[in-house]
Amino acid sequence: MAAIPHDDVKVEGAVKYRALAARRILILIGLLAGLVFTLALDMGLGPARYSLSEVLSAIFTPSEVANQLRVVIWDIRMPIALMAVTVGGCLSLAGAQMQTILANPLASPFTLGISAAAGFGAALGLVGGVAIYPAAVQYMVPINAFLMAMLASLFIYGMSTLRGVTVETIVLLGIALVFTFNALLSLLEYLASEQALAAVVFWTMGSLTKATWPKVAVTALALILCTPLFARRAWALTALRLGDDKAASLGVKVKSLRLETMMAVSLLAAIPVSFVGTIGFVGLVGPHIARMLVGEDQRFFLPGSILSGALLLSATSVVSKMLIPGAILPIGVITALVGVPFFFSLIFTNRRRAW
Repeated sequence: MAAIPHDDVKVEGAVKYRALAARRILILIGLLAGLVFTLALDMGLGPARYSLSEVLSAIFTPSEVANQLRVVIWDIRMPIALMAVTVGGCLSLAGAQMQTILANPLASPFTLGISAAAGFGAALGLVGGVAIYPAAVQYMVPINAFLMAMLASLFIYGMSTLRGVTVETIVLLGIALVFTFNALLSLLEYLASEQALAAVVFWTMGSLTKATWPKVAVTALALILCTPLFARRAWALTALRLGDDKAASLGVKVKSLRLETMMAVSLLAAIPVSFVGTIGFVGLVGPHIARMLVGEDQRFFLPGSILSGALLLSATSVVSKMLIPGAILPIGVITALVGVPFFFSLIFTNRRRAW
């Protein structure tokens, strides 16, 4: 049998790679199209329902529509809809990179205790009026949540640098943080007045209803700043999935990459949670959806995770308005109902692989 020329093999491989890349790009375009649709649908739903054409008219030709429609879309619904997109993108990207640097499919801001830490920080302000950063008392709830989430992230990273600490140990530490902060939160709820207790419970359920344009801008800015950082390190992050030793042999500075990534992840996880409360499982489910669709290559996995998380939370926002007519359910409740079965499926899948 005649040997296949080496050049022909290279050409065939290049053709297959281009076809694969084209397919992944089409998937990303499909996710983007789905996100645009749910975004428009989200802005049309509410106590007063508007058609898709009315929403588009209010967005692109606001001077030609009724004043009421313009105010409802631009001042009330658009910040909420865009907040769902930016928060979903941030949390999913944070979860994706946590799973990458910790090599664990169960890693996310929610499962590692970052969201629980933020909830405790917010409760300190709501119940006790405690401002961790006294210079900004008027913003103590989001600032408390942000600072506590950052402290939890730094603790997790600090533990990961200790000698002999494995990835499994980090996940267990994260679970311990979840229980610790939830216990402290329960103690504050026990001591709280009825008014403060209602505020804490509402905050910990996660809600987009208090979204404003400044909050959308800050959350979007965090996503815009961190995405190029990860994109610049796409090759190194992809190599890290092969294991520390293999990545190091390819020239990747593993420790500095983990530190850089963890700091960016902390920012991505802390800012959204400080504004909208505890929204679980988006950072867990979003990356896995992206991984199933476009694979591990960070050039596609990075935008895929952002789009998957944004689409997931935007669709959840739509569902929260449709389940009970005239009422908007806390979005954190819906994401948990979606995420828990997915979480169980991951656990049993990993168990079967272990056997």
